[in-house]
Amino acid sequence: MSKPAAPLKGRAARLARLMPSTGPSTAARTPFVLLVVLLLGGGLITLLLLNSALNEGSFRLSELKRDTTELTDEQQALQRDVDSRSQPDALERRARELGMVPGGSPAFLDPDGTVRGNPTEATAPPPSPSPTPSPRASAGAAPDPDATGASGSASPSGPAPAAEPDSATAPAAESTPPPTSPGR
Repeated sequence: MSKPAAPLKGRAARLARLMPSTGPSTAARTPFVLLVVLLLGGGLITLLLLNSALNEGSFRLSELKRDTTELTDEQQALQRDVDSRSQPDALERRARELGMVPGGSPAFLDPDGTVRGNPTEATAPPPSPSPTPSPRASAGAAPDPDATGASGSASPSGPAPAAEPDSATAPAAESTPPPTSPGR
């Protein structure tokens, strides 16, 4: 067994009288320690939840930035398509493909009802014989109905020189991409 504690003398005895005993003080510290532990635990859990919410927002933000970049690229591609189709030479080519012809000279009406100018009808210009037809002009040109003969059908024994240019232009027409509509 342990021996009883010897009585304190001198300075130690005076300090022992000034300091309270250790038994009741540990019971008084327990609620304070529990409060500090609960506050620290609550703070850590709050920080964890806040960090999770910020990470979720960060992922959402990066996803929205990626979507914005993709949509911006698509919008720029569509704008390039519109710009290329809006050029005068492209508009003229597409109009000719649709069978449109350049307009004649216009006439204007004055406010008093008089006609200014001499209006003329818009007619298709006669096909000009060109020694080397361009692929654009030959791809959109229709075969000449007079080249097959007077009866409207090609004779098996007669030569058909007009059929060869059409077969020569067929690969050029196939290599040209078909026109697409601007809306998707």
